[in-house]
Amino acid sequence: MTQNMTGKDLTHTELVAENQALRARMAYMLEQAERNHSIMMRHQAFDLEIVGASSFPELIGTIFRTLPIISELDSVTLSLMDEDADIHFVMQKLGVDFNEFPGLLFATDVEQLGFDLGERSAGSAPPKPVLGMYDPARHGAQFPDSTQRLQSIALVPLLRNKRIIGSLNLGSRDPSRFTPSLGTDFVEHMASIIAICLENVISNEMLKYIGLTDSLTGVYNRRYIDRRLLEEISRARRQNYQISFMYIDIDHFKRVNDTVGHQGGDEVLREVANRIKAELRLSDALARFGGEEFVVLLIDADLDAAMFVAERIRAGIEASLIELSHGLKVSITASLGVASLACTVDASPEETALELIAHADEALYQAKEGGRNRVVRYVPQ
Repeated sequence: MTQNMTGKDLTHTELVAENQALRARMAYMLEQAERNHSIMMRHQAFDLEIVGASSFPELIGTIFRTLPIISELDSVTLSLMDEDADIHFVMQKLGVDFNEFPGLLFATDVEQLGFDLGERSAGSAPPKPVLGMYDPARHGAQFPDSTQRLQSIALVPLLRNKRIIGSLNLGSRDPSRFTPSLGTDFVEHMASIIAICLENVISNEMLKYIGLTDSLTGVYNRRYIDRRLLEEISRARRQNYQISFMYIDIDHFKRVNDTVGHQGGDEVLREVANRIKAELRLSDALARFGGEEFVVLLIDADLDAAMFVAERIRAGIEASLIELSHGLKVSITASLGVASLACTVDASPEETALELIAHADEALYQAKEGGRNRVVRYVPQ
């Protein structure tokens, strides 16, 4: 009788313990479900945010700012394929400050991305994500910040139509975060959305750049300089500095076309643009207004500083003969008009821009009337 009671007591104790274990397991599963739901919602919000990004800096900034938080990562970098440095060049021309994105990397060869490519052919399957322990020798290029003390990493290919356009690189100080046995469906899905957004925004930025540049010389066009001038006038007013503007006209350009033909004239225009650019800072802007006319916008430069730069440009254009593709050499000179405005609040940016251009144009007219191949500053009457 005593033994039967003890048996019942043990069974009851076991049932209570099993019930408690089930409750604990249910609570854990519920907690995990809620956590997974929260993660899913955060990633859905992230997807919507990057899909809505309208510019390259906005997209890259969102990825670097948000992804480490929602995915609980210690490092996120992005490697973009840029074989001919076209992306870097265009983004820099559009004003992207790469110092703001130290995690943005560029690769000129797909092997630099760190994937096991094996024997590649036209019909080869795209590479799979690489997950495992962090190895500085193998993964240092993808994670250049050695202070992060990463333990495990994931390199996820960014693919568009089976073409590798880069890689999304994820790093963690947790050695168990990324292991070779871990499923990759989630990170591949995330990478596919990022790849689509990157391709779209880069294409849009390229079209924007094409629309703001002169196809012959590669410098900006009037549309760009008109917009940039308004931006710089407003900024100069806020920060209290001067801007200057110069008009540049190639002397007797019609004679050049008549002598060496329009192809030779095009080569002259390209070389003159290169010689002007050689005297400018990165913050300055050069544009072709049309024909043989160029303009330069100088940031934070008074009239004396602008005159100094203008004289260097004039001398640089005259300094040596321009050699054309068919062997002929031509001597070229240019006339320059320079004007400067202290940006006051008396007029609108639009009115100020028109006034600045008109003053430089008037000074250019005086340079041409005075014998050409000279620099003239605008002096108010």
